[in-house]
Amino acid sequence: MIYLQLFLSFLKIGLFSFGGGYAALPLIQGQVVTAHGWLSASEFTDLITISQMTPGPIAINGATFVGIKIAGLPGAFVATLGCITPSCIIVTLLAWLYMKYRNLSAMQLILTSLRPAVVAMIASAGITILTTAFWSSQGTVQLATTNWYLVGIFVICLILLQKYKLNPIWVMLLAGVMKLGLAILGIA
Repeated sequence: MIYLQLFLSFLKIGLFSFGGGYAALPLIQGQVVTAHGWLSASEFTDLITISQMTPGPIAINGATFVGIKIAGLPGAFVATLGCITPSCIIVTLLAWLYMKYRNLSAMQLILTSLRPAVVAMIASAGITILTTAFWSSQGTVQLATTNWYLVGIFVICLILLQKYKLNPIWVMLLAGVMKLGLAILGIA
């Protein structure tokens, strides 16, 4: 039964996640945290971190991570298969349709109209990650409970990425070193 639940949950995620991994995060959170309770909000943040650090798409890495946690290696296989099945079918169909109708203005209109929804989904995922990181998983955003050390690390990383165009891998490593340093000092 758990294999069927994993497959169907990640089939939904694979079917409705347009716009890449970040856009899929609210859908993944809805399935694994809210609907089934397979992960806590804190574990979901860990899932995002692990999915970013490992090669491959976030949704696929997330499916594998959740599958292993819930049902071992077979669970990882089933969840990952559920996640990729819609993409394989949809991409094949869309490629055929695009090649056949690529010159129609209606096709360009459809693709353009999807952009705002994708941006909204990415923003929603970003806000969820931000609130979990700065105010833990309590769900209440209060100035008094803000983790200012993590806000500082965030600002430093944002500057390094935006102003200095530093490689994201180096920024992630630096953020890890900064957090480790704070933990060793007993600050955060």
